[in-house]
Amino acid sequence: QVQLVESGGGLVQAGGSLRLSCAAAGRTFSSYSMGWFRQAPGKEREFVAAIGWNGGTTYYQDSVKDRFTISRDNAKNKVYLQMNSLKPEDAAVYYCAATRSLSQLSARYVFDYWGQGNQVTVSS
Repeated sequence: QVQLVESGGGLVQAGGSLRLSCAAAGRTFSSYSMGWFRQAPGKEREFVAAIGWNGGTTYYQDSVKDRFTISRDNAKNKVYLQMNSLKPEDAAVYYCAATRSLSQLSARYVFDYWGQGNQVTVSS
């Protein structure tokens, strides 16, 4: 079992930056692949980024490549999403998720544990 708690969201102007954090409680955090998803009002929850258990492999949605960076610190049981050059279309509730899977990390169904979500608002 893994409990996930996101933090770091808020309001930012377009072009600005935010860093989301996700703290994991539970044993063996380092054995989980981690992901970030987001959901805007009236839209499906979508994949944003994912990282393998040791941080050696990362995946991104095309629209956030070169702007967002996912990273993890297994010693602190945390995963991060650094978001730069934010756009109004990035506004959403962002969710942290965990899975023991090593593949298909862009698929929602692969993830077993989810955080409560954290609001990111981008003003134009």
